[in-house]
Amino acid sequence: MSPAPDPHLPELLTCDVLFTGVGGGHAPGGVVVSGGVVAATGDPAALRASFPHAQERRVGEVIAPPPVNAHTHLDMSAYAFEPLPYFRWLPEVVIAQREKRGVAGALAGADELARLGVGAVGDIVWSPEGMEALLAREDLTGVLYFEVLGTFPAKADDIFAGMRERVERWRRLERPGGLRVGLTPHTPYTVSDRLMRLVGDYAAGEGLPLQIHVAEHPAEGELFRTGGGPLWEHRLPALYPATFAEVIGRAPQPELTPVRYLDELGVLAARPTLVHMVNVTPEDIARTAAAGCAVVSCPRSNAHLGCGTFPWADFVAAGVEVALGTDSVASGGSLDVREEVAFARALYPGLDPRLIVRAAVKGGHRVTGTRTPQLRRGDPWHSRFVWPSATLPGLPVTHPDVTEEAQT
Repeated sequence: MSPAPDPHLPELLTCDVLFTGVGGGHAPGGVVVSGGVVAATGDPAALRASFPHAQERRVGEVIAPPPVNAHTHLDMSAYAFEPLPYFRWLPEVVIAQREKRGVAGALAGADELARLGVGAVGDIVWSPEGMEALLAREDLTGVLYFEVLGTFPAKADDIFAGMRERVERWRRLERPGGLRVGLTPHTPYTVSDRLMRLVGDYAAGEGLPLQIHVAEHPAEGELFRTGGGPLWEHRLPALYPATFAEVIGRAPQPELTPVRYLDELGVLAARPTLVHMVNVTPEDIARTAAAGCAVVSCPRSNAHLGCGTFPWADFVAAGVEVALGTDSVASGGSLDVREEVAFARALYPGLDPRLIVRAAVKGGHRVTGTRTPQLRRGDPWHSRFVWPSATLPGLPVTHPDVTEEAQT
């Protein structure tokens, strides 16, 4: 049993990764704490030399400000987690448990985020009732993105008018430092070109944050290339026009991708945050970087549903800001972004772990437009800066042939 630390001496707290909120971080890292105040941060060897009398103690894998959950679906927090191939997960989990989706789940998820001490949140809000309930929360900050859907171009103006009326009412409920209202035109294939353009232009003009689910599953690329494939075959026909070309206002083409479509539609000019971005081309990454869009990756959800692996190193090389989200409890397994970080570190053994921790903190704050806390000399030390080590099961087996009809 190690002796108790002398309260009159400074402590050198060490970890695998230190991110102070600025710079690139340290691996390994250390923080010298004296009298409850941060005395220094940096490389442990340098800190040992500068503070030879400090009592050294390893405190965990990561020291950093609390992470941000930049993408989640809180109204699905009462769902049971079940990892299944995407086209089985939709009917067997999302639809089968739909009675669990709603305000109660959203509030329970918000309670969990508050308990975890999350730095900020980017939540996709499915219902007006959920938006009003979450806007009343005073213990969270970030963005509540109201979800917009509608594949029929002829209905776009009416859907947009109703959405705009609600958004203008909700914005009057915002409080300084609290949750803000944003918009999510759900995906490029569940929102018509007319509605997508209206929402993008409105958000840009009003300064509203945007998130769009893009290129999550390989079948999305097939849909834009051919106008068919598993996504089209699994649609509910009553919710779609006769052809996919009517949804997007143009013919599918062999070189057309969801990212290229959004760019040529003018929507990337509004600088939406693009979520998932797993199944992308080098040109897609270049377009994302040129538009100045950030990306949110949800590694556990993508692996659990067999969607593929986000090409993190390629986005970093292109200068794209990356953040992390848990997606829904039903696909990610929990709302704890620290578990997402641990999973990503195992999934990307060749990636500098400082990039992953930075994404969870600074990347998330940049996506949600919130202030990144910092660990600076003279600042009070808080135990919440030490992230508890996440215990995760092994990486899930990738589902083979994820686009095959046989999986259903």
